[in-house]
Amino acid sequence: MNLSAIYHRSLDNYCYCLNDDTIIISIRTGYDVDKVTLFHSDPFQAGLMGGNHRLKGTKLIMKEVKELENHLIWSASVKPEFKRLAYYFLIESGSEQYYMYEDNFYTVDAAKSYKGRQQMFTFPWMNPSDIIRTPKWVNDTVWYQIFVERFCNGNPAINPKNVKPWRAPDKSVHYNDYFGGDIPGITNKMDYLSELGITGLYLTPVCKGRSNHKYDTISYTKLDPHFGTDEDMAEMVRCAHDHGIRVMMDGVFNHCGEFFKPWQDVLKKGPDSKYFDWFLINKWPFSTIGTNAKNGNYYSFAFVDMMPKLNTNNPKVIRYILKVLTSWITKYDIDGIRLDVASEISHNLCQQIHSTLKALKPDFYILGEVWHDSMPWLRGNEFDSVMNYVFTDSINDFWMYDNKTAKDFEHAINRCFSMYPQQINSVLFNLLDSHDTIRLITKLKSLSKFYQQLSVLFTMPGTVCIYYGTEIAIEGGHDPDCRRCMPWDLIAKGEYYDKISVVKKLIALRKQFPALRSNHYQFTHISHNPRVISYMREDNAGNKIMVVINCSNEDIDLNIKKKHILFSIDYHDKVLASDGVAIYQLTTGRS
Repeated sequence: MNLSAIYHRSLDNYCYCLNDDTIIISIRTGYDVDKVTLFHSDPFQAGLMGGNHRLKGTKLIMKEVKELENHLIWSASVKPEFKRLAYYFLIESGSEQYYMYEDNFYTVDAAKSYKGRQQMFTFPWMNPSDIIRTPKWVNDTVWYQIFVERFCNGNPAINPKNVKPWRAPDKSVHYNDYFGGDIPGITNKMDYLSELGITGLYLTPVCKGRSNHKYDTISYTKLDPHFGTDEDMAEMVRCAHDHGIRVMMDGVFNHCGEFFKPWQDVLKKGPDSKYFDWFLINKWPFSTIGTNAKNGNYYSFAFVDMMPKLNTNNPKVIRYILKVLTSWITKYDIDGIRLDVASEISHNLCQQIHSTLKALKPDFYILGEVWHDSMPWLRGNEFDSVMNYVFTDSINDFWMYDNKTAKDFEHAINRCFSMYPQQINSVLFNLLDSHDTIRLITKLKSLSKFYQQLSVLFTMPGTVCIYYGTEIAIEGGHDPDCRRCMPWDLIAKGEYYDKISVVKKLIALRKQFPALRSNHYQFTHISHNPRVISYMREDNAGNKIMVVINCSNEDIDLNIKKKHILFSIDYHDKVLASDGVAIYQLTTGRS
């Protein structure tokens, strides 16, 4: 048995409270392991711990198994009667058997003859305030990310002086282009968004900034005048709420723009500025603009001198940011915040954001921009969720490399949903492209593959976000070309009717069937073709839906009656064509 492949600790995604009654326990092993048995009990079952205390425990075979590329993840749920738990494992591979305790592995004979205190794994107490609780509404939400400057020009009177005519989506855009998109424009298109099926808006920054993207904040307390007023923002949120749509703003607190007043004060006064410690400054005076960050004079976003990093360790900066965020909630009644470059701001700030905003609005959604394993931020006292770029990359890899198999896809997806506790998985912010990435259709260069990936997005655990224009397959290369103008004139003429209809169907399907939003999924591999993905989704009532995606160059026989098909592309006469998708009802559950 490969003992070095086995891992467990009583923490994070390996041992956590799912709710007030249930603890989820998982253990990672190699593929050589055939069986894992969990023994668990109250730690005080046989008296106080110590001496010759032995815990036999209740025996529970761990039957839920997920395959990763090199490991297996075994899981089981336990409901401790007295809210605390002690446990250990029996791991079997062929004729080999090892007990796993917190300190070591023991053969069966060694465990029986051991005279010391058994160092069992322990979950000391299920404190209600320590249980990770995420906003329930998020799992039901279909998000739509809006890059405000390119979505819709609703009030030409507030256009920038250098505004350009609204451009067709087949024409690229540049860093310094302005087209006049604004907040009133979002309000004007609320009916469109509602009819599409959208129930959540994620806006890129709307506070005053010098650029068209506004990630170079000049003022955190004033909206950009080219986007609108406080009244425009409050009215837009009210309109969204009237349409059943939640609104999430973008908070840029890792860094500011060069014209943020405190930074300007530092540039003028140096160490004599009362804001000097608001920033992460190493040397003074500064050198020529463009070389400070790389020379280590001060820290910035990436190496962009014009975006100096805020010192989010400083209590004064923390108090300022909390004041800004609470004002956004009280003024606009927003429902969530997405924190830009969230992995670089202090955990102290993240924790105080959580406690402050949840006290103000308990079901407020806090989303962090983290592009990697995010467990340190997802322990219940910082973020509810992160932008799930790990999921994005896992999906993209399968379509990018023709030698990837359905097993590779299964391993990658299983990794995505074994990284965090289940309540986090329910609200993970799944996306395929954004203002920071190449457009999905441009990356794939195929409308069929485009719809295949969207089909995966809408049928996986978590919450779903599409980037504005995805419903019409807008093209665009890397930033800034991924921020082209929304073609409202062409949409009004019906030129994108077919494409919009497909996305509408996927949105409606996800909203209609709880199975597509649940955490329960199982890969089935119904075809011997290695490029055919198939998985089953199931809700708590036992309703099952099958998703089949044919990424091969051959047609496959599904033999599914048309009446069971919920959504399909290139499915005819019980045959799923190459690059096709079929989503169908497998069974209806218990009444």
